[in-house]
Amino acid sequence: MASFHARINVMLKPLVNDPQGLAVRDGLLQLGFSGVSAVRVGKRIEVTLDAADRARAETAVREMCEKLLANPVIESFEYELREQTPAQA
Repeated sequence: MASFHARINVMLKPLVNDPQGLAVRDGLLQLGFSGVSAVRVGKRIEVTLDAADRARAETAVREMCEKLLANPVIESFEYELREQTPAQA
């Protein structure tokens, strides 16, 4: 069994209002960053998992995102998956 590390990025879909992003944008403008026109805030989740192979690890990560880590109605997700060597685990 191999060990895998997934970095998952979850973001609100483009047409969904992002009040946290608006607050960050306003704060940046107040701090003098006048060139900032838009900010979107998301989340990054890191998961380490064991799986028989890369295909099964990808299937598991996708299911995690679809069932719990992202709300498919308002959020989209993308992920990077890499196999860990024993020294990285």
